Amino acid sequence: MGNLLKNIQSPDDVKKLSPEELPALAEELRQYILEVVSVNGGHLGAALGAIELTLALHTVFTTPKDVIVWDVGHQVHAHKILTGRRDAFRTFRKEGGLSGFSNKDESEHDPFTTGHGGASISTSLGISVGRKIQKEKGKAIAVIGDASLVSGMAFEAMNHAGHLKDNLIVILNDNEMSISPTVGAFSGYLNRIISSPVYNHVRKDIQALLSKIPKVGEGMVKQAKKFDEGLKNLFVPGLFFEELGFRYFGPLDGHNLHELIPILRNISAIQGPVLLHVITKKGKGYKIAEADPQRWHASTPFCVDTGQVKKSSQVSTYTQVFGEMAVKLAEKDRSIAAITAAMCEGTGLVEFSKKFPDRFFDVGIAEEHGVAFAAGLAKAGVKPLVSIYSTFLQRAHDQILHDVALQELPVLFCLDRAGLVGEDGPTHHGVFDLAYLRKVPGMTLMAPRDGRELRMMLEMMAKHKGGPIAARYPRGAVAEETAGPLSQVSPAILKKGRAELLREGKDVLLLPIGSMVYPAYEAALLLEKEGIQAAVLNARFVKPLDEKAIAELCEEISLVVTIEEGTLVGGFGSAVLEFLGSGRRVKTLGIPDRFIPHGKRETLLDELGLSAAKIRETVLEELNLLKQDDVAGRDLPAAL
Repeated sequence: MGNLLKNIQSPDDVKKLSPEELPALAEELRQYILEVVSVNGGHLGAALGAIELTLALHTVFTTPKDVIVWDVGHQVHAHKILTGRRDAFRTFRKEGGLSGFSNKDESEHDPFTTGHGGASISTSLGISVGRKIQKEKGKAIAVIGDASLVSGMAFEAMNHAGHLKDNLIVILNDNEMSISPTVGAFSGYLNRIISSPVYNHVRKDIQALLSKIPKVGEGMVKQAKKFDEGLKNLFVPGLFFEELGFRYFGPLDGHNLHELIPILRNISAIQGPVLLHVITKKGKGYKIAEADPQRWHASTPFCVDTGQVKKSSQVSTYTQVFGEMAVKLAEKDRSIAAITAAMCEGTGLVEFSKKFPDRFFDVGIAEEHGVAFAAGLAKAGVKPLVSIYSTFLQRAHDQILHDVALQELPVLFCLDRAGLVGEDGPTHHGVFDLAYLRKVPGMTLMAPRDGRELRMMLEMMAKHKGGPIAARYPRGAVAEETAGPLSQVSPAILKKGRAELLREGKDVLLLPIGSMVYPAYEAALLLEKEGIQAAVLNARFVKPLDEKAIAELCEEISLVVTIEEGTLVGGFGSAVLEFLGSGRRVKTLGIPDRFIPHGKRETLLDELGLSAAKIRETVLEELNLLKQDDVAGRDLPAAL
């Protein structure tokens, strides 16, 4: 840790530094972030790119009196370090440690727990208006990236802010554009002039004076405004934002502290909504990340000197299986297209995008549009594979209902990162999809037990006709390439609405879905050692549920245990309970009605009772209760 950073305990300490010391502190922050992320993993590129901007914000503004809302929140590393979490930053993304995103429970300097894009302008505007109502002072600043700005919600908020005319500062952190030295230099000079208090005071006085001139005054004010806007837009792309009602400044070099700080001070005094456009570079200061910003958006632990990932697994992932199958299906069927929302690499569609560029669509952080766009494609006879992380598909819930299901269109939803995603935490855990998709009329909803079954489900989806169909699959390695005993058992032929009986048994029915099939099977083997015969039925389908298979097994078995890596509220277990009614003893295992913190997936699953060992414990407890209640009216295992 550098000498300057050692003395930073709070943002007040940043304000004590001279302008000459700030660039040195930026480099110390950069090295510290690299040191920690290389060990713990996590988002990197945007965090390195936002360091100077973070320093400038904390030099000019005073949090938490002034509120900074970071869109998505994956670039807040420097902000965390400067706001009293310097030493704790070594626990970044570790269980019980700091979150990888903004987190309201960590610090008063984090107003929101964030993880999804596009909401920062809305929430910042709400804070600004709310403070005016409460007669409280302080600035509200939204820091939003160019990728998040394309979100429809961001434009809705800007339109509203321009209408309200309340004080709001939006920082557009643009790390995709380039800026030439000439345009950048002139832009900086021009912005220093038009943002200065003297200029804005004179500007208002002249407008007030002109407006008093009879007949021609108002017209002259309009012409003056046009000249002002025209001068700016001759050199800088601000007309669009000005039309929305914002005063626009930029673009500025987001790594030049000597330029950023004076501009921020100037615009902090301007009344009404203001947008400052800054240009930053992803991975700034780390040449390896600068050269490949897409790869270094986030990373597992790596060697700083070489960029080499420390743990390189040869095991296939569900994402890879999907990507390979998407290409194979598209080669056979020219009507198949693929849609993703700013996650081409994350969803495994890079090869598809290269082979079929005319059938690949990255809609950006605009899931609502992506799903409605898919509905249009389906209406035209195309078969759209909509590949979006489970947690992000939540944003398009209305489009799934209104534009897809109501129209009975065969849109093919492929939900990556379903279930617990580990260190990314509650904003990214994909635990609600079974519940929010199960209630959609006409929806077919599946979850594979392993990569082999995912391939079968994708083939079924490509042939599907009628309403929407979805398959959800977890993050990480496919289950069959682990050492689990079920890996030796090939999946049975897949038929719509039909479950797969993996083991027979008379004492308890284990009824898992998707990623929980392997742990349930292993739990059955553990129970067998204790004289308990557990049947295992791989549900495969949440909707339609294989009611026939469940009913037949329940004729002989008194205890049913459903197991899902999803919320218990309205999820798979609820579907089974609704079918069986109150006449059976059903224990549901899954995600309780609360948000789950970050941590290693295996640890979280065990804590939630979803590991093989914990499933075994639950079955033993339930059978003991059943014996005590004498509900079954028949002999129970001697072991009990």
